[in-house]
Amino acid sequence: MSPTTLPAGPEHGHVTFLGAGPGDPGLLTLRAVEALANADVLVAEHEVLDVVRTHARQGVAVVPTDPDPASDPVPGTGAPQLTVVDGTSAPVGAPAVRDAAHLVMEAARGGRRVVRAVTGDPGLDTDAAAEMLACAAAGVPFEVVPGVASAVGVPAYAGVPLRDAEGTDVRFVDARTASDRCWTEVGASDGTVVVSTTLDSVAAAAGELVSAGRKPDTPMTVTIAGTTTRQRTWTATLGTVAQTLKQAKVLPSPDGGRPVIAVVGERSAAAQRDQLSWFESKPLFGWKVLVPRTKEQAVSLSDQLRSYGAVPHEVPTIAVEPPRTPQQMERAVKGLVTGRYEWIAFTSVNAVKAVREKFEEYGLDARAFAGIKVAAVGEQTAKALIAFGVKPDLVPSGEQSAAGLLEDWPPYDPVFDPIDRVFLPRADIATETLVAGLIELGWEVDDVTAYRTVRASPPPAETREAIKGGGFDAVLFTSSSTVRNLVGIAGKPHNVTVIACIGPATAKTAEEHGLRVDVMAPEPSVLKLAEALADFGLRRRAAALEAGDPVTRPSERRPGARRRRSTT
Repeated sequence: MSPTTLPAGPEHGHVTFLGAGPGDPGLLTLRAVEALANADVLVAEHEVLDVVRTHARQGVAVVPTDPDPASDPVPGTGAPQLTVVDGTSAPVGAPAVRDAAHLVMEAARGGRRVVRAVTGDPGLDTDAAAEMLACAAAGVPFEVVPGVASAVGVPAYAGVPLRDAEGTDVRFVDARTASDRCWTEVGASDGTVVVSTTLDSVAAAAGELVSAGRKPDTPMTVTIAGTTTRQRTWTATLGTVAQTLKQAKVLPSPDGGRPVIAVVGERSAAAQRDQLSWFESKPLFGWKVLVPRTKEQAVSLSDQLRSYGAVPHEVPTIAVEPPRTPQQMERAVKGLVTGRYEWIAFTSVNAVKAVREKFEEYGLDARAFAGIKVAAVGEQTAKALIAFGVKPDLVPSGEQSAAGLLEDWPPYDPVFDPIDRVFLPRADIATETLVAGLIELGWEVDDVTAYRTVRASPPPAETREAIKGGGFDAVLFTSSSTVRNLVGIAGKPHNVTVIACIGPATAKTAEEHGLRVDVMAPEPSVLKLAEALADFGLRRRAAALEAGDPVTRPSERRPGARRRRSTT
């Protein structure tokens, strides 16, 4: 029986050698996500932990194969330490064992399912190959889940095609282990060469290729932090790459040992990259954007920002607490069960959460909504209801707001509506727009405080310093309260930070707090707000290119520089 088909026994467990790709978490395969979700132990280098641990189940034990440099007092002497993701750890072997193969097999003892994650693809990782052989020799069943190889994925994200219509020959070289014979062979060819090396060794690799016969004017691209929002790519030639990196002020550098992917070849670089650099050309590429909302509230907004190349950073500005007098909410929920209401209208995810918690307190579930029409103010609220097991009957077809909900809300009709009352659970500071509109349509409304909103605790000191010191490129304000609360708990954003507001009222509040508004959404929607910020970033990038200036982020501007006010 082959190693990939042996069942996981109580003694040997099972190991999955998993390729985590070059850095972008979105490049994990479906099979990789499935394996991570079922793992008891995750063995990985620190550089891939952030990519894979998001998909690990709660309580998975995480064993680093290399000590965290920040916690290792003497480089090369620290032992791997067992840490845990959202759970309680249990020993998985001797922590003093530094050999990764032993770590993997120790972790697999007792029937545990182990995921051994490596950068790129396991088939191109020499350490992973040795660990597989060790598992086979010890009778530990294993399988391999391929990943996107760095030497292939990074050039794709850098806009550097490796082959053309003529079928260019492609050679892959790891400069750290390449022999003289290897350099001679690739130097004698005229195909594309993909070199895996480090930042401080890339010039030496270029020199090896020139010595082996490649012309010094052969185009070359060098990419660091490929497939991540920290990616940077330089275009040069074999003869000028050292000077190019020096002028870019990346060398000399204490980070000179950072891995890079260099692509060398006549058909692989400069001219095509100008047209094919899709990733680094995203409108908000590398922008650190402050989103003053909780992670739960900001899911769709943060996802959209990532699609534009931004790095969202959620900072809650409000906290949700139960109402001071819960009796009103308790009576309303009892009325919901006894048939007092024709409709219940949810105006936020927090309202859904408040009602759900009260249901659970009484031992109720979604079946209590039987016979009651349910309205949701927008898509996120509707998703929260569906997760509760309730499919809303009404979601605004246009603007996702109280006004949009009223646009589609039917007037009360005594012939078709046996009950004329609406249950409206909402925040203590909610506006009266929806209540007044429903009354005008002929409905009676039980306007009930389901939760209170209070100012959140201040964010960590480093976040506050980044806000005040210009560490963020943009901040998205989705309401007047987010402006007031953010300034209250963290201080005013620096004058180089782009301020984007969801509407005129929010913009007015921002200006009252001394902020210059650069971007305003064309309609009151968080997704339209992100879209407007992306348009701003796109115009800013185009202006820099037209002027022949380097494309920079707002936070890279000279401190104290004046900003041009540009409300859109």
